[in-house]
Amino acid sequence: MSDDESYELLGFDNVLVPVGDLAEAVGFYERAGFGVGFRFDEAGIALLRVGGETPGVLLRQEEEVAHRPPGWPCPRLWVEVPDARAAARRLASVGIPPLEEPFSVATGWTVEVADPWGNVIGFTDYSKRPELGRRG
Repeated sequence: MSDDESYELLGFDNVLVPVGDLAEAVGFYERAGFGVGFRFDEAGIALLRVGGETPGVLLRQEEEVAHRPPGWPCPRLWVEVPDARAAARRLASVGIPPLEEPFSVATGWTVEVADPWGNVIGFTDYSKRPELGRRG
């Protein structure tokens, strides 16, 4: 690629997540704490808000995607929360079990869950390095 064809990565637009049933997926992610930015059933998409940021998680219905356990290795999307261990308790209370107990990471704690289609979402905090977090 020549210099006049170079480009710059400016940031995330949206993260697309394939799901087999849009209504079921929206219900799952709402229980997990995501707000719905918009929903366009005719196109099979719904945008989930993540904090005050413009980009979000875009659920995209794909008929061939069936319920399945998460693959390993598979892509993971982590979102920042104030307290991952509290998030794990809240998720369990609404019927979303963690893939494993919350685990320690360099910046704090993380808990991961999987949606019915095997997409892994992590909830991570910056309790060990608050200066790096959004509230730090």
